[in-house]
Amino acid sequence: MLSACGMVGAADARGDFVSAKKTHFSRKGQACYIVGANFWYGGYLGAASGVGERARLLKELDNMRALGINNLRVLAVSEKTDIKSAVSPASTAAPGQYDEELLVGLDFLMAEVAKRDMTVVLYLNNFWQWSGGMTQYLNWFEGTPALDPNVTKDFDGFLTSTAAFYRSAASQAEYRNVIARIVKRVNTVTGKPYSEDASIMAWQLANEPRPGTSQVTPKERALYVKWIDETAGYIHSLDKNHMVSSGSEGVVGSAQDAQLYLDAHRTSNIDYLTYHLWPKNWGWFDSKNPTGSWDGAIAKSRDYLNTHIELAKKLNKPIVLEEFGLDRDGPSFSIKATTKIRDRYYREVFDVIYQRASKGDPIAGFNFWAWGGAGRAANAEYWWKPGNDFVGDPPQEEQGLYSVFDSDVGSLLLIKEYADRLHSICRIPTTSAQAFCKVM
Repeated sequence: MLSACGMVGAADARGDFVSAKKTHFSRKGQACYIVGANFWYGGYLGAASGVGERARLLKELDNMRALGINNLRVLAVSEKTDIKSAVSPASTAAPGQYDEELLVGLDFLMAEVAKRDMTVVLYLNNFWQWSGGMTQYLNWFEGTPALDPNVTKDFDGFLTSTAAFYRSAASQAEYRNVIARIVKRVNTVTGKPYSEDASIMAWQLANEPRPGTSQVTPKERALYVKWIDETAGYIHSLDKNHMVSSGSEGVVGSAQDAQLYLDAHRTSNIDYLTYHLWPKNWGWFDSKNPTGSWDGAIAKSRDYLNTHIELAKKLNKPIVLEEFGLDRDGPSFSIKATTKIRDRYYREVFDVIYQRASKGDPIAGFNFWAWGGAGRAANAEYWWKPGNDFVGDPPQEEQGLYSVFDSDVGSLLLIKEYADRLHSICRIPTTSAQAFCKVM
């Protein structure tokens, strides 16, 4: 048994579902921790034909399970778009038109996850363009262009434009149609309704929803907070068994405002907090000058990690670091490149999480970004094209940027080491852990 957060039996009593008990996750009355991977393309591999690679999927799940990974964060839906840096095919071809073959792929994934004592977080939209996401909803219903910041080079413009999704009534109506279609779906492989499947840990509103730029107005902030509350409440109205989370990056994804982050997650409709950590993307780490930028990046990363754990304390909720990563040495996208700097960074992050968890603080685990497994880039440019392997890096980024491949021995050993350490906290609890390991 991985931990109480993994499946512990075939029965579906209410206690089999992962739930938030104050500042920790609980299953069958026992506190548990998430040791997870981002595996956005898992449902794609599960398709019976086309993009599906079921044999690879089974291998990937077995390999992750052997490392002690007990949770996967997976893209549940995607939207067809003309954006070149977006995945295709998409599960939503057009409003009201859904690709059943891809949804059956998600069914297959869920069935196999359950067999391996693992759980899944399913996110239902994307602030970013690589799966269509909110910018494609706006294209459908408001007639605005579906934007790709890789092309426009206007990052703030993309943030402002995409945040219009929250005030588009037609977009929200279709988004809720899609939510209902997934949450109320009956798995074609197992015959079990998704709402009754304990291998689903939580529903997530979107991948990295933001209110806009750091210059958002009070009205825009209020709309964002309202959207999180009401959408999470809608999901709970459809499904009383599962937790709901936002998918937020944390303060960086909240207009650089800790108060906005707290306000957005204070609602009882959000069961636990999320945050992400991207030292290179946020300008803290220079992969072309790793020695000169290392100390500053580590100091800022530790501060970001610990600050959010303290914010979770204020709301009396668990928090999961559900994305973090660093590129390969060089920097290089080649699978032949070493990962010494990334592994060093992973250890720093893992150690903060483990030390705070051991003290009973509300850090409930992590999902690293991202599992590349047996996938390999097919061309020297490292950009994904239809027909290429899926890896951890979505189509808007080079394949090999942040992926952890099955040949990255150092990274895999680190993940296994800290999986064992986190899972052991409540097996042989220390004196400080006794108070929270039994949370019934």
